[in-house]
Amino acid sequence: MSTGTYGFSTTMDNQLAAEPEKASTHDSDVPLQEKVRFLRTPSAYPHAPATVEANETHMSWVFLAGDLVYKLKKPVRYPFLDFTTLSSREANCREELRLNQRLALDTYLRVVALTKETRGGMALGGAGDVVDWLVVMRRLPADRMLDRMISENRVPPEDLDSLTDVLARFYRGADRVELDPEVYADRFMAQQSENRGVLTQREFGVGQGRILCILDMLDARLRSDRRFLNERARNSRIVEAHGDLRPEHICLTEPIAIFDCLEFSRELRLLDPFDELAFLGMECRLLGNPSLGPGLVARLGLALEDTPPPRLLCLYTAFRAVLRARLSLAHLLDPIPREPSKWEPLASRYLALAEEALS
Repeated sequence: MSTGTYGFSTTMDNQLAAEPEKASTHDSDVPLQEKVRFLRTPSAYPHAPATVEANETHMSWVFLAGDLVYKLKKPVRYPFLDFTTLSSREANCREELRLNQRLALDTYLRVVALTKETRGGMALGGAGDVVDWLVVMRRLPADRMLDRMISENRVPPEDLDSLTDVLARFYRGADRVELDPEVYADRFMAQQSENRGVLTQREFGVGQGRILCILDMLDARLRSDRRFLNERARNSRIVEAHGDLRPEHICLTEPIAIFDCLEFSRELRLLDPFDELAFLGMECRLLGNPSLGPGLVARLGLALEDTPPPRLLCLYTAFRAVLRARLSLAHLLDPIPREPSKWEPLASRYLALAEEALS
């Protein structure tokens, strides 16, 4: 098996608009740095990989250990999650495993304890006291990731047929949620308020005039098309979905693996499937394939016997594009932004997609 990516990407880790609150360490006398140092070494792993590559995100450390991947949660606290206790990290690891096995059963393997041994040192799955927990995943082949296949213009129709089948089975079997129509529509308005708060917080290179114009356009559409949002909830179209359906989270292997779902917030997973598909299509368009998204929408519409109004799909697309622009520019509000030159050009591209969808 050729290996490249690690079975999940950074998801919301790359989208956080605020620094974490100070972490608590009362649950373990082993510092995070010591755990990371141990997990960087090939001898830490039962399968003895030749090398280990460590990657840090906002919320995790990820260790690429040969054909397996180990993910360690950092003891951080944000407004929407709290990983500062051992029990909360264990619970999140088990929830991540459960939720991702819905669409990537062969990728998400187990949860394993990191233990402090009586003879000294640490072990994975040892007999000593548990000091942390990790999710263990199978490493996926980089050349079969959808984002890479799009960039190399090699996504065959039969793979899209298979992807349609996987998503159709998932959405048909997903838990349907009875959500008040007004509450559903209000969620979009609340997020749009957050969009405006971040995008107008300071002068970005994108240009305030352009940002304000797009925000006003989206405000108007959310008001005029609110009835479409209400109708989706009224007709029980909201399900517990994946939550972060992007090309980099889809591996076109046999079977297809769709991974790295948004595990830490059920509320953010309660979605219209066609909102997720609009998001996926928007990201595919950003990568240079404007036809993949609409093709999947058409296929899934037939499979699910559900055809949302085109105007609603455009609203979903515009909303997702503005949200992604906000999350991109939010990086520049961090005290020490990572890759600062990346975010304004990326936000500008998302805003262009929003303008197109709203026109």
